[in-house]
Amino acid sequence: MKKRIITISRQFGSGGHSIAKAAAERMGIAFYDNQLITEVARQSGLSEEFIRENEEYASHSNSFLYQLAMSTAGTYGYPSVYQKLYEAQTKVIQDIADKESCIIVGRCADYILRDREDCLHVFIHADNEHRAKRILEKYGATDKTVSQRIKDKDNRRRNYYRFHTDREWGVAANYNLALDSGVLGEELCVELICKAMEKDN
Repeated sequence: MKKRIITISRQFGSGGHSIAKAAAERMGIAFYDNQLITEVARQSGLSEEFIRENEEYASHSNSFLYQLAMSTAGTYGYPSVYQKLYEAQTKVIQDIADKESCIIVGRCADYILRDREDCLHVFIHADNEHRAKRILEKYGATDKTVSQRIKDKDNRRRNYYRFHTDREWGVAANYNLALDSGVLGEELCVELICKAMEKDN
């Protein structure tokens, strides 16, 4: 079956969002990252602000609270708000994949679409030195050290992914293609993703 959906998971500061957007533009297909928030809000009834703040709620420091909230799902016959958010997100991703060729960034999309044969699953990573430099250039300095920002963000993504998928985030075996953007550069990463799609098409 021809590949028509790309999911891109990425380490914070690796340039995964930029790579995904550039690849979508080059191939002339839809690109979904923050654009998913509006549709998830519509389907879940939750506010876009809440979704934006809680998409990766399972950070290292509060993962127990997240798991506690999720473990109470079904109490009194109602799902927890976080379960409701994940279920709405899952449905939106599945609906988009059924509708059109696209690139979807993050949000466990690689797991949600794992049984589809028309998907290419990509993981973008880089060493901490490269990521730190890019984060400072793109987002600037904050009260936290850049190394702590990297650690916190990666932990949020790792714990969120593990909780919802029971798999380890960033393990190469879970993806079709793993790219080191620090070594390869963003432009070559875009080219390799496009070539991988062309190979199956």
